[in-house]
Amino acid sequence: MQNELDGAVPLIVVGFSPADALAPLGEYLGLTGLVLSDPGRVLYHRLGLRRAPIWQVYSPGTIARYALFKLRGATLHKPVEDTRQMGGDALVVDGRVERLWRPATPDDRAAPTRIAAAARERGRTGPA
Repeated sequence: MQNELDGAVPLIVVGFSPADALAPLGEYLGLTGLVLSDPGRVLYHRLGLRRAPIWQVYSPGTIARYALFKLRGATLHKPVEDTRQMGGDALVVDGRVERLWRPATPDDRAAPTRIAAAARERGRTGPA
């Protein structure tokens, strides 16, 4: 994702998993920016990021994917966080949210190129 932002903005990742679970995830994903833990989901609440209905999270497609992983011998680990908490993407400037993308479904996230374009546009036009 950081490569796709093309240097338009620094990436800060906020997760609600405990810090000891986020650190290996950040390493696995190759994140070089700041990775913050928000286990109380304070930021999620302030941004109005909702929890998904259970049928969206555990859809037939998701269940089939997990079954396929299991058939291939993968070890499935019990989640350490709220699997229904929706994510989101925000463009923040000087502590102020300039643009917020709230997904409609768990797999509906803003493309990094879209976030980078919004950052570049904001840079050309100045503060909103």
